[in-house]
Amino acid sequence: MDRDDILLEAEMAMEKSVDYLAHEFSGVRTGKASPALVENIDVQAYGSTMKLKQLALITTPESRLLVLQPFDAGTVQDIERALKESKIGITPAVDGKIIRLPIPELSEERRKELAKSLGRMAEEARVRIRSNRHTALDEAKKLKGGGGISEDELHDLEKQIQKLTDRFVKSIDDHLKHKEAEIMKV
Repeated sequence: MDRDDILLEAEMAMEKSVDYLAHEFSGVRTGKASPALVENIDVQAYGSTMKLKQLALITTPESRLLVLQPFDAGTVQDIERALKESKIGITPAVDGKIIRLPIPELSEERRKELAKSLGRMAEEARVRIRSNRHTALDEAKKLKGGGGISEDELHDLEKQIQKLTDRFVKSIDDHLKHKEAEIMKV
């Protein structure tokens, strides 16, 4: 493995961490309807576990309403059960073959809880980024130990790895700031 490989692997791993955080943030309720809120809920149907988005069409006809139209009417009860058991805190209303999820207004207390939760998610992502940095630094030291690079080149590589780390941590902080602002907006 050479310098460029180490940097490329570190960048890809850090990018995956930020992408995962963005995906996690999309599932956090902001008071307006978004298919991302429910699409990854696990549903027991057909004798196995499936994601909700595989079983139903999820639409947002209004800013505060999600409508789920199961592809198979036989899965309506399975989907309803999964929604009730999930942590989203919204009671589904079944209307024949359609399930409606009215999104209630968030209270100030709930907004603050969500903001704390977002902070914890962001810190977990920062920890993953630092772990990626640690792995890259270990690889760089192995490369120096094997005679692949000099002491000065190792120092330069460590600086580049730190710049990558700083860039992705800033990206996490930007995602967090944006999502917190979205949640706190009434």
